[in-house]
Amino acid sequence: MTKRVLAIGIEPGSADYSAFPQLTPELVRGYIEAQLLRLRDLGFEVTSCLIDLEATAEAGVAAALREESFDCIVIGAGLREPKERLLLFEKVLNLVHRLAPDAAICFNTTPADTAEAVQRWIEP
Repeated sequence: MTKRVLAIGIEPGSADYSAFPQLTPELVRGYIEAQLLRLRDLGFEVTSCLIDLEATAEAGVAAALREESFDCIVIGAGLREPKERLLLFEKVLNLVHRLAPDAAICFNTTPADTAEAVQRWIEP
């Protein structure tokens, strides 16, 4: 049976790149798409859940978690930094804990190392 992965991250168009002027929404979107494709090529079934920074963020995560069951949830670095996002990160983490208690949880460090994060916890 194919292992299912949910990749939760900030919608690239909603992110603030002032601390990372070398990044653009298009570049980040490209990294995300490449990692999703890489995970699929490795044999995982992947669902992307890109959220905004508004009140709808929690609802988007909850909907994704209720629609399917997942073996692993990867939470993107954009949710953990900057520190102003701590509350959103905690809300997302608690939703994952409550709605997907059997799933492994992992974290990438950039949009370019998501596959490595997933592979630390599950195999296809």
